[in-house]
Amino acid sequence: MNKKRIAVIFGGSSSEHEVSCISAASVINNLPKEKYEIVCLGITKDGRWYLFSGSPEEIADGRWEHDPLNQPAFISPDRSIRGIVVDGQMGFDVIKVDCVFPVLHGKNGEDGTVQGLLQLSGIPFVGCRALASADCMDKAVTHTLLTAAGIHQAKYLWFYAEKYKTGAEKIKRKIDARLGYPIFVKPANAGSSVGVSKVSCEAELDEAVARAAKEDDKIVVEEAIVGQEVECAVLGNAEPEASVVGEIAASAEFYDYDDKYKSGKSQLYIPAHLDEAVVEEIRSTACRAYYMLGCTGLARVDFFVRDGKEVILNELNTMPGFTSISMYPKLWEASGVSYSELLDKLVSLSFEIRTQY
Repeated sequence: MNKKRIAVIFGGSSSEHEVSCISAASVINNLPKEKYEIVCLGITKDGRWYLFSGSPEEIADGRWEHDPLNQPAFISPDRSIRGIVVDGQMGFDVIKVDCVFPVLHGKNGEDGTVQGLLQLSGIPFVGCRALASADCMDKAVTHTLLTAAGIHQAKYLWFYAEKYKTGAEKIKRKIDARLGYPIFVKPANAGSSVGVSKVSCEAELDEAVARAAKEDDKIVVEEAIVGQEVECAVLGNAEPEASVVGEIAASAEFYDYDDKYKSGKSQLYIPAHLDEAVVEEIRSTACRAYYMLGCTGLARVDFFVRDGKEVILNELNTMPGFTSISMYPKLWEASGVSYSELLDKLVSLSFEIRTQY
């Protein structure tokens, strides 16, 4: 059997660069080697692209950036090339690839930018297309579209950070009238809870907005929901499937970056402690939101459940973590799909929508 050549892209110009590297190492280690030949393409934090030929362990701990064998390389948008252009010692070489797995989290990778490049290239790739990736990345856009679809969410409002400089008092009045306190203040475009603050009173708002504004120029403010935090993994294209539902008992005040990727202290309960009817509502809502936003391949859909019965959609993550403690692969494992089988399915799904480019 001829092996398919998969280009795994990792790193990126993002606050989630390190998590991407850990996720990518895990993906590389678990892709079925009997079916796939893997080519590694790393992006540094300052945006340089390199063909990397070392080990997954060097990707995970960041040593890959200093490998003397690294070669400048990039995915060509030219459809006649359908692969990676490498700057070699004797000129430019081309490595043809059958599929790209962009294991990139956050800005400049999960937000439609790289997806747009891959659509131009004509190479099948794992995950959502450019528009769905951008829509799900921007929390203000996600809220607006899901409100139009009648999907229940937390009360929210959004504004540009620049507006806060001149109109803070007006914005504060709106927050007080529409949401009350406590609230969450978030950058509209960032992942893994980077730049997110829980604000208990108006006096804390200025600092929280300034923190979020370091990540994005658009700010989202949401009511703080007291309830269970649960997640559902969705897989598929036109007919998506939902996994079992998992529950997170965060070790911090909320499920933040350290809790997700560093400390690993959060308790994960699979399945979640919920009645079956509520679980089915979560699974069906996850698939509906996924379909409404045009997602393909995969997404993790996050919810709150208030008083054990009120289902409130929080957000969709179009390239969720694939680390050893990440919920997406764990949820599918609990649903009877092993990590390697899951990755194989994701690659197969990428070929289904090739003709839609």
